[in-house]
Amino acid sequence: MTIILPLQPQEEARLVAAAHAKGLSPDALVREALEKILAEVPDVTCAKEPTRSLRGLLAKYGPAPSAAEIDENRAEMFANFPRSDY
Repeated sequence: MTIILPLQPQEEARLVAAAHAKGLSPDALVREALEKILAEVPDVTCAKEPTRSLRGLLAKYGPAPSAAEIDENRAEMFANFPRSDY
């Protein structure tokens, strides 16, 4: 990411002077200050809870019924279903 920070001429001169006093470039001095700020902020990428797959979410319900069990239940459900012959 590139950040453009408009500075007043006096601010720019003070930044350059402070960087030279520390033996750094102005960019390095700003990077150093930014790293101090970011060290105080919690890392939000690690705070996110990992996502679970659909299989993992449904695991608490046990194994799925087999094809034979599904066919048996379907036949039982529709055994007495009213039907009109055409």
